[in-house]
Amino acid sequence: MNFEQLKGKTVLITGGTGSFGKHFAEHLLANSKLKKLIIFSRDELKQSQMDVELNDARVRFFIGDVRDLPRLERAFEGVDIVVHAAALKQVPALEYNPFEAVKTNILGSQNVIEAALDQGVHKVVLISTDKAAMPINLYGSTKLCAEKLFIAGNAYGAGKTRFSVVRYGNVVGSRGSIIEKLILNRGAHTVHITDERMTRFWIDLEQAFHIVLFALEHMEGGEIFIPKALSMKLTDLFKLLAPKAKRNIIGIRPGEKVHEVLLTKEEARHALSLKDYFVVLPEHVGSLNQKEGLQKFLKQGKRLKPNYHFTSDTTAKRMSQKTLLRIVGRMEKALLGPLA
Repeated sequence: MNFEQLKGKTVLITGGTGSFGKHFAEHLLANSKLKKLIIFSRDELKQSQMDVELNDARVRFFIGDVRDLPRLERAFEGVDIVVHAAALKQVPALEYNPFEAVKTNILGSQNVIEAALDQGVHKVVLISTDKAAMPINLYGSTKLCAEKLFIAGNAYGAGKTRFSVVRYGNVVGSRGSIIEKLILNRGAHTVHITDERMTRFWIDLEQAFHIVLFALEHMEGGEIFIPKALSMKLTDLFKLLAPKAKRNIIGIRPGEKVHEVLLTKEEARHALSLKDYFVVLPEHVGSLNQKEGLQKFLKQGKRLKPNYHFTSDTTAKRMSQKTLLRIVGRMEKALLGPLA
């Protein structure tokens, strides 16, 4: 990972007290020589706790909501890089509270774009999700809309403010994940499974940091960066973490897919395969500098085959049991302590 790009820079993370934001902040502070790190979020309690845990003079905390454009403009003053991780993410809750999802995930993302443009932020990266590819639920639909807004935002940035997207699947170690629930309930007699066919993309936090930093280093504006993530059948998790528990099949929840997609057939037509990532190039290029900058991906990457798509059930490589055991072991230590 190239941390040199952050030397002397001021970085702001929206949703900075969430699972990704908190761990990414720790990672940046431990490995880079950034000038200042701003944590922007609504939760004053988590900010207070995070302040004690980080104990770093470079960190600043802003209480605010991405729905509040004036507050974002104040927070973005003097900022070089913004990582936009703030979002409402719980699929069932957002199906029941659609207006709130739109206000935060769509209008909030528009506010981030406008504040970044007005304050002259150099680079802005949106953290998106596999549910934005061929969405069937409101969460995925709002994140797809946020992606489109970010890509289109480059038309206003004129090369001075660049906007790109990072899209990935489930993060092992994130708050509320199925792995966390299974670890914390190891003695459960019954586990609830929606559908035994279900597969999901998984990356760990380190991989999430890698792709965000890769995007910040290489972005020209308008790209979607996608990791070549491993997939896993959810029943494999239950075999490992709850082998003796009775399985209760409850059926797919509202807005849930059996399998996920990270790269669609339509996107693959203007996407390239790099070593560890796919990069989807923008179909509409806003400036000559942006067009010239994007040429490097054409030189470095390979075109994808017609009708290629990257899905959790067919094209993605399956996670090995060895890798799964290693991931679970790290999570157990983090959740239960060194004796786990």
